[in-house]
Amino acid sequence: MTVSARAAELDAADPLVGMRSRFVLDSDVVAYLDGNSLGRPLRVTAEALAAFTAHDWGTRLIRSWDEQWVDLPEALGDRLGALLLGAGPGQTLVGDSTSVLIYKLARAAVDAAEPARVEIVVSDDDFPTDRYLLEGIAAETGRTLRWIPTDPAGGVSPEQVAAAVGPRTALVVLSHVAYRSGFLADAAAITRLVHDAGALVCWDLCHSVGSVPVALDAWGADLAVGCTYKYLGGGPGSPAFAYVASRHQGVLRQPVQGWFGRADPFAMAAGYVPAPGLRQFLSGTPPVLATVPLRVGLDLYAEAGIEAVRAKSEALTAFAVEIADEVLAPLGVTLASPRDPARRGGHVTLRHPRAREVVEELWRRGVIPDFRAPDGVRIGLAPLSTSFTEVAAGLVEVGSALVGTSPPGTTA
Repeated sequence: MTVSARAAELDAADPLVGMRSRFVLDSDVVAYLDGNSLGRPLRVTAEALAAFTAHDWGTRLIRSWDEQWVDLPEALGDRLGALLLGAGPGQTLVGDSTSVLIYKLARAAVDAAEPARVEIVVSDDDFPTDRYLLEGIAAETGRTLRWIPTDPAGGVSPEQVAAAVGPRTALVVLSHVAYRSGFLADAAAITRLVHDAGALVCWDLCHSVGSVPVALDAWGADLAVGCTYKYLGGGPGSPAFAYVASRHQGVLRQPVQGWFGRADPFAMAAGYVPAPGLRQFLSGTPPVLATVPLRVGLDLYAEAGIEAVRAKSEALTAFAVEIADEVLAPLGVTLASPRDPARRGGHVTLRHPRAREVVEELWRRGVIPDFRAPDGVRIGLAPLSTSFTEVAAGLVEVGSALVGTSPPGTTA
């Protein structure tokens, strides 16, 4: 059976196949394989933005602050927490960028640590922003970084964490799903190990949320941060979210003291008095307009359910690996992601020495994966908007670009 025929069978059996029509689909795009970097917009997003402009902003004007916007960061955070994070109410808020929120939470955790806890533990192959921020925090606070050496085709194991943490550890910051390989960390086991060492852990959920089930409360997580522009359809630059476990909200004090995180901000009073609970982790005015696409994106997840999304994600990545083995391995392509679906998030990475030029050629052909230096082609598959036929068409084009032929179709 051809690749395209197998893809058609999988699409016909897919219980989420109808969700794809809810997204804006460009006829010039043969295969969008970068949904784990920037998700496609929902068709209803434009309508929601127009309605917001006409009513919430246009008609209600500044009255909307009293009517709904002041509480929006926490209300939207609670919904996100309940749907996708396994987080009880009062622990998640939406606002700021991922980088700003990682800084706030990591700096607060380090500042609250005992003086003897002078180390911050991080993977040496984690996303650059995470590493850069922690380098800055270490310099600001006189701490040192303890790097966990990480296989770029894998991720951090509980055994590696156990060897890295101890009485000198203040904070561990790790990605639940590795941005390069898609490796899915054992968050529950790692969290236990960090707690046994007397430290806190902050999880980066950027490549997890909307792709794999997350259970922050059940893990016993302390802190977490993630973005909303990948699987959740929040759009470029959409606000991130932060999770702070209830037990830490009266202890940690965030370092960016802004008026929206003050007790009674509209009193415009002298001196900063942090708001009780999670709200103190706000700083400036929330990006209300930018939350509209996220709100409609969460509606779709409420309808689909994260367990069904995860099942399709595993099937999509398994199909991609199958095609890579069959069609691309003879051309020198190797897999740089875990083979076990249970240890893999929503994307897979393929390696080839000509990866950069191949990705440039693919973009010209309307096939859009992601290049990751030095030699990775990252295949990001968004379960609600990506079809199996799209995966097949895109990966066969990868083979075509490698051999330098004209597009052969999907009859490999």
